[in-house]
Amino acid sequence: MIRPRHWLLPLLLVPFAAAAGDEDMPAVGLHAQATWIRQYKPALDALYSGPNSLRTEREWSMSFTTTADLGVRLWPGAQLHVNPEAARGLPLSHLAGAGGISNGELQRGGSGTLRSYPARLFVQQRVDVGGETERVEAGFNELGGTAATRRWTFTAGLLSLLDFFDPNPYAKDPRSQFTNWAFLTHGAWDYAADARGYTLAAIAEYRAPGWAVRFGRAAQPRESNGPKLDHDLGRQRGDQIEAETDLPVHLPAGPLRARALLFRNRVNGGRFDDAIAQAIDAAPAVSTVRRLQSKIGWGLTLEAPLGPDQGLFVRANRNDGRVETYAFTEIDRQVSVGGQFGGAAWGRGEDRWGLAYAINGLSPSHRDYLAQGGLGAFLGDGALRYGTERVAEGYYRWVLPELGVGGAKVQNAFSAGLQHIANPGYNRDRGPARVVTVRWHSEF
Repeated sequence: MIRPRHWLLPLLLVPFAAAAGDEDMPAVGLHAQATWIRQYKPALDALYSGPNSLRTEREWSMSFTTTADLGVRLWPGAQLHVNPEAARGLPLSHLAGAGGISNGELQRGGSGTLRSYPARLFVQQRVDVGGETERVEAGFNELGGTAATRRWTFTAGLLSLLDFFDPNPYAKDPRSQFTNWAFLTHGAWDYAADARGYTLAAIAEYRAPGWAVRFGRAAQPRESNGPKLDHDLGRQRGDQIEAETDLPVHLPAGPLRARALLFRNRVNGGRFDDAIAQAIDAAPAVSTVRRLQSKIGWGLTLEAPLGPDQGLFVRANRNDGRVETYAFTEIDRQVSVGGQFGGAAWGRGEDRWGLAYAINGLSPSHRDYLAQGGLGAFLGDGALRYGTERVAEGYYRWVLPELGVGGAKVQNAFSAGLQHIANPGYNRDRGPARVVTVRWHSEF
């Protein structure tokens, strides 16, 4: 774990930052956000329940996160970012009972008490290769400035892989878009992360006009869905490579864009078939058959821009489904479709609303394991009459006028949303479940 006194050390670089970079580029940047989410699940029907079932009675849930970003320009092309974060949360059904969990702001092992921790601490270096110059907009974890259209970008440190891979602009951020885990990224991408969603990683990206490729290696948790990372990358690791390109199909708002992701995880995990074979007069348990082995998968994305910050997306993804879920959620295969749209037609041009639908599935061995009473990271009804889990979500986000506070501009937004989860936990004997969401987000 990175102790607070260590991750605050980069603050000592602030007095020296003013000499770095061009005069029109800020030497230091400060951003912050706070997000509050409240969810309500009415009672649902079920023929039976197990230890990891979505509860049948009505439930309330909440989450709160607040994050700061201090960015320092070290020298031309180089930035350092420090993100202290605090969070608290009370999940529905102890964060179990579905592949598409309803709130992407909730963490495994979370607490009802507000706890602080280092979320990100990374250094990034851009190296211009050639081409024209373009403007990079400033924002969270980005100081902005200018860069060549052909460039390398190298990033290393404590970060989230979702900040760099599958950068879907229409379904990515539970603080402003869809909240269900099924829409955060490829559901079948068991991306390396600790229980809070962060990891130690090194990432390299090459970007050129119309296309880009990126690859990275990241630390896995020491154990499935655990809070501590294994720093021995020769033992456990997550490798991913992603390529994206504009397609020769142009819409009024821009070209179609395609993206392909491949990943391979090396983890100390249990195979479902091994657990079933070993079980005698008892439910199978992957915890009894864990060993070092690989888990591989892929994800494809197609994006169609319809306007500024508006467009459609389709995702298709799959992993081999033989090894237990290690760091994300229990989805082995998925197809999702949706979009983000604006409110200009009724005079609310800054507002956003979205609709999305996902079909989540499990591999045959994963199904058999759960049907025989096995428990996964998030699933386990004691039995299973399998059916694909289907998640539909819609939201509307009202953007409020900017407020000036001490020289800073604070942007506030209120959202309301609804989710419908058919066959929660891939079980046709349960549900459907419905979740009502309200959300407040502030950022400067």
